[in-house]
Amino acid sequence: MPCGNPLEIDALDLNGVFKRRNLTIAENRLKMQKAWFYEEYGPKEVLKLGDLPIPSPQPYQLLIKVHAAALNPIDFKLRQNPLAPIDLPVVPGCDMAGVVIAKGDDVSKFQAGDEIYGNIQSFKAEGKLKQLGTLAEFTVVEENMVAIKPKNVSFEEAASLPVAVQTAVEGFKTADFKQGQSVFIVGGAGGVGTLAVQLAKIVYKASLVTATTSSGKVEFVKSLGADKVVDYTKTRYEEVEEKYDLVYDTIGDSRNSYVVAKEDAPVIDITWPPSNPRAKHSSLTVSGEILETLRPCLENGKVKAVIDPSGLFHFSDVIKAFGYIETGRARGKVVVSPFPCNANGYCNT
Repeated sequence: MPCGNPLEIDALDLNGVFKRRNLTIAENRLKMQKAWFYEEYGPKEVLKLGDLPIPSPQPYQLLIKVHAAALNPIDFKLRQNPLAPIDLPVVPGCDMAGVVIAKGDDVSKFQAGDEIYGNIQSFKAEGKLKQLGTLAEFTVVEENMVAIKPKNVSFEEAASLPVAVQTAVEGFKTADFKQGQSVFIVGGAGGVGTLAVQLAKIVYKASLVTATTSSGKVEFVKSLGADKVVDYTKTRYEEVEEKYDLVYDTIGDSRNSYVVAKEDAPVIDITWPPSNPRAKHSSLTVSGEILETLRPCLENGKVKAVIDPSGLFHFSDVIKAFGYIETGRARGKVVVSPFPCNANGYCNT
């Protein structure tokens, strides 16, 4: 147990739950879990791996055994600086996929054993952010923030989706994007960009989807459905011939990218604050309903999760995973898996 004040969450005796599932776990593993956390702000080296209490779900919450988690820029930005009210220590992570182990009395949508996925952190909620994120063996989440995992999607793929897909959807909604319009996506190979390209084509029925990326990722972005790909190492925004009904900037370059927008066309910037006063900031709405709406597109394979080709990062290599995502060179999402499964090994998900 680390020194100092642990997360202020109640321990849960899981004896009954595990007996019902015919699992045998040593008593000292029933109330504590392995988790990554930080007790001060700073670089990735402030992260520690230690033992913290397993939380009890509130009446409207689910207790989840995490099988995979994905990292997002907000995870390391919150660790580097106190950008939002939150108590220390903090277990980072928003995205996860896992199995329902227990539920609160007021939960009606899910049962123990359900495979679910979602973003557990709502940045629009009143009060402080949650201390307990997803880089832990167990976490808790409100039932309206998660959805049933599509059966043809792995835990790792599912974990990569929530924050990115919710952000991508919110951008199109903020712009009031209409079928048949054109869109210019800045950062087509990133976590949000890879999904924005796919959604623009498959869900929003854009007439023209153009995205930017670096030379080595041009063919990859084309494979996602982009009609045109602009290699930003060779072509400046001013050299792009077409003007677009929407400029969707996923990397915070709206101070420059706005020039490809039609006159009075919306410019969406998902970073805060936008680098161009003309741009509209688009955050995200955390909702399991958004994930459920996209279920058919995931089940038929028309929209695919994109995990960085460098592979999965083991739970024990979380610091390396943060080091990689902080380079800004990831293609798609950085995913952590497998997670600890018991005292002797790791889950094979």
